[in-house]
Amino acid sequence: MNQDKVAYNLRERQEQREHFFLNEYACFADQSLGRDRQEPQCDIRTDFQRDRDRILHCKAFRRLKQKTQVFLAPEGDHYRTRLTHTLEVAQNARTIARALYLNEDLTEAIALGHDLGHTPFGHAGERALNDITQDHGGFYHNEQSVRVVEYLEKDGMGLNLTKEVRDGILNHQTKSTPMTLEGKIVRLSDKIAYINSDIDDAIRAGIIREEEIPRELTDILGNSTNLRLNTLVHDIVRNSEGKNDICMSVSVEKAMFALRSFLFDSVYTNPLAKGEERKVSNMIHQLYEYYIHNIEEMPSEFLNLIENGETDQRVVCDFIACMSDRYAVNLYKEIMIPKSWGVLGVEHR
Repeated sequence: MNQDKVAYNLRERQEQREHFFLNEYACFADQSLGRDRQEPQCDIRTDFQRDRDRILHCKAFRRLKQKTQVFLAPEGDHYRTRLTHTLEVAQNARTIARALYLNEDLTEAIALGHDLGHTPFGHAGERALNDITQDHGGFYHNEQSVRVVEYLEKDGMGLNLTKEVRDGILNHQTKSTPMTLEGKIVRLSDKIAYINSDIDDAIRAGIIREEEIPRELTDILGNSTNLRLNTLVHDIVRNSEGKNDICMSVSVEKAMFALRSFLFDSVYTNPLAKGEERKVSNMIHQLYEYYIHNIEEMPSEFLNLIENGETDQRVVCDFIACMSDRYAVNLYKEIMIPKSWGVLGVEHR
């Protein structure tokens, strides 16, 4: 038997299996709206599986390991980074998608890619770049994530992902509505992940105590991270089963957003936890001013973007947004802090 035909049938059989096992509201790989650039299909993987793999192997994904989730450059080994947050989102989302017989591959691809465009130092970095670019359209990490996969990766070629994955990445925030149920799962899984992990990290850091969470919320959601995750995931599955939507019960959804508000008051705006963010803003503003006046010092991959018609302002923001926390700090020290003079010989008096 022809080996190419056998390999091809592996992907085809997976697509057929989706139609057999997934529910009627799932997004099927063989019905994808496709890619911006046509390309031959993989012999053994569906389009959504290929998208997941492309995201997992791209440079932007690897940089997430050195980007802040909530606490800036934490010294402890157990605090979340943007990478561990992304993995937790993917795990929650896959659990929900599998329970609802939706497309787990599409869900995972969206989850792994949703924060690729996040800045160094978390939302503090995002706010700084948004402030800098107010006259040029602003800066939003979800839009930057799409820019990463469509344009910045692979020297301006992008990852050429399917429309469904890019839509889910773009619309993972509260105010947006993804086109697929899989995207809606990631949208909720993102909140479930960061609400619970940020509480866990804040307790570990001594910023809050479990007992300080309002009793009316823990009575509904649970009085530990594990119980709250279990409650939220089960509630979505129970209320979404058999529906062409991803839903939560009114009481649990209300409690979840109230818990999010508690976090804003107790952690996200807490001077002890966020006292260093003013320095982040100053550093990013100074990096921007330096490179906007010294364009030629940026790496060649960014200079190529300017040669291809991108504005200086846009590309400097791309460069800064791509930085990890550590890279940004080291680069700032290199260009802003004077170095000591190295004495080559012994001075004679």
